[in-house]
Amino acid sequence: MRLLFSVLVVGAAFAVDTHFWTLTSKEDHDKATLTRLSVRSDGRVTLAPALRELNDPSVSYLWTIARGPDGTIYSGGGNPGAATTKVFATRNGQTRTVAELPGLQIQAIALDGAGRVYAATAPDGKVYRGSDVFYDPKTKYIWAMAFDKAGNLYIASGDKGEIHKVTPQGQGSVFFKTEEEHARSLVVDASGNVIAGTEPGGLVTRITPTGQGFVLYQAGRREVTALAIAPDGSIYVAAVGNKPAASLPAPPPAPAAAPVTAPAPAGGAAPAGARPVVPPPTLTPSSVSGGSEVVRIAPDGFPSRVWSDANEIVYAITFDKAGKPILGTGNKGSIYRVDSDLLSTKLLNLAPTQVTALTNDADGAIYAATGNIGKLFQIGPGIEKDGVLESEVLDAGWFAEWGRLTSKTAGGVTFETRSGNLDRPQQNWSPWAAVSGRIASPSARFLQYRAKFTGDDAMLINAEIAYLPRNVAPKIERIEITPPNYRFPSQSLTITPSTTLTLSAMSSRAQSSSSPPSSDPGGVTMNGAKGFQGARWRAGDANGDTVHYTVEIRGRNESTFKLLKKDLTTRMFSFDSSAFPDGEYVLRVTATDAPSNPPGKGLTNSLESEPFPIDNTPPVIRNLAATSSGNNVTIAFTAADTGGILTKAEYSINAGDWIYIEPTTRLSDARDHSYNVTVERPAGEISVAVRVTDEFDNHAVDKAVVR
Repeated sequence: MRLLFSVLVVGAAFAVDTHFWTLTSKEDHDKATLTRLSVRSDGRVTLAPALRELNDPSVSYLWTIARGPDGTIYSGGGNPGAATTKVFATRNGQTRTVAELPGLQIQAIALDGAGRVYAATAPDGKVYRGSDVFYDPKTKYIWAMAFDKAGNLYIASGDKGEIHKVTPQGQGSVFFKTEEEHARSLVVDASGNVIAGTEPGGLVTRITPTGQGFVLYQAGRREVTALAIAPDGSIYVAAVGNKPAASLPAPPPAPAAAPVTAPAPAGGAAPAGARPVVPPPTLTPSSVSGGSEVVRIAPDGFPSRVWSDANEIVYAITFDKAGKPILGTGNKGSIYRVDSDLLSTKLLNLAPTQVTALTNDADGAIYAATGNIGKLFQIGPGIEKDGVLESEVLDAGWFAEWGRLTSKTAGGVTFETRSGNLDRPQQNWSPWAAVSGRIASPSARFLQYRAKFTGDDAMLINAEIAYLPRNVAPKIERIEITPPNYRFPSQSLTITPSTTLTLSAMSSRAQSSSSPPSSDPGGVTMNGAKGFQGARWRAGDANGDTVHYTVEIRGRNESTFKLLKKDLTTRMFSFDSSAFPDGEYVLRVTATDAPSNPPGKGLTNSLESEPFPIDNTPPVIRNLAATSSGNNVTIAFTAADTGGILTKAEYSINAGDWIYIEPTTRLSDARDHSYNVTVERPAGEISVAVRVTDEFDNHAVDKAVVR
């Protein structure tokens, strides 16, 4: 039987058969360490787009970027607690400061038709052209800006959720009220319509040039963080975060994050009546739950979801040269490409934790701004020359032999492996060894492989490693002899039981970390059955093999064991002991894992029990005498047992109830006792019966008549 594992098996044990560790899915590769590699959602691994850092302006965040007509990339962000913030211009590997503005950060940058740069600050909410205030919307936040073909500037703002329209001369006013807390994102389509995304309702609204609004889409998430219009007119929408349980009234917004907390005025006191600074949740990304979704709204208005992730937060959208959406996310700095409604590719991860803004150029390059820390990167248009995939560690569960590594690849992909007996690769593992068919790394418990990619067409579709855990004999740790005259219920009874006995789970002994796992038969209720004897045992198999058990018995002074039962699959057994003479006996239980291994490859382990007695012979009653004296009768006798102590003696007069008699020593603690009791005598002839019981529940009865 061939066993396939698409995920790493840690600490588990399985039957000793050839196992296969397969790596075919994106989830498999997400557990690996990828360097300069991209992973498609169907598991295909290829070389990543070439990555180049363009600017490190020594700020905590870059929140926005825009590309000028000459290819200059303008970026802006900020530092927590700073009094001013800067606009940077990067071209041909050189960066200069365009403007230094009052405020904590720059949240949006836009360029007009003449290539002039407009920057919006927060939390004072002003738009600057160069170093001069171009427009003041009297609001805390400006989240996005875009120009139409006529040169009018549209501004998405919060904390009132307003969209302002500003003429080229700087004359502006409120153009549209979203009735939301924040107008969070904004673009202008080819017809001059403003497309705006909001928070906390997650609305996408189309606003005509005359100011007529129409909601195109209500997202299932709280905040529309990014909008982008594709060449065919489709609108791509990124929405993040779970919505509150009740949308009306909205709960109080999240408190301000450190990067956007307004500085206190001189003297430390806040101005009277000042409203608190309330950013949307994505400025405190650790508080965002619910992940993200990306929806495409077709030109006819039909929405369809094209991408989603339960953890990633999408901050930005742009397009590659082929028109495919590129997504910038946090909080792992991942950049994705949406290839189709069913496929997407994680292109790469940037060291900063958030990709906050994206733009592109005509040559197919993508430009990314990041936060925590703030940097500017160029992605593509070419791809990396080489890349490396270093897998997670396979735990074979036990010492294993390695077989073949087979793979489906294209282009230049080569493999290496290393092995060891520590659960993490470090010193004292074997060195990396090239793989050509069969794995050359030494047998061990753990294995890791490395794939190296070279050439533009290098691709890994899947890989599979065969391995064989070393068979280990099953182990019996303990045998427990159960009380006599009870039988396990799995075996049918020929008599109707009158009593039951419940055994608790067997107590466990301390085991070393290298001990194989053992299985306790657990608590069980036994049925009363005279003459039966039972045993149960703790046993296990480190490989998880199917184990069969054989039970044998011998007298203590005998030299060979006699078979009681073979091919047991349970860890308990009871048998009729009345076929054996009284005496001491020993049970031997032998375990074998042969059912799970090839012929002749099974291993065994045996354990003998402590000696235990079998006693089915009743005690002997001697010298029973019943002597009458007046109104009393005296009952006297002796009793003895060869197999065990006498536990109880009783008398009955004229077939009445049995009444307990204590021995003359008062303690029932020996194999022979004398008994003497005087009781009131009924009138007339009487029949006196006595009964003696030993510790194995064997009974002896005798009778005397008194006239």
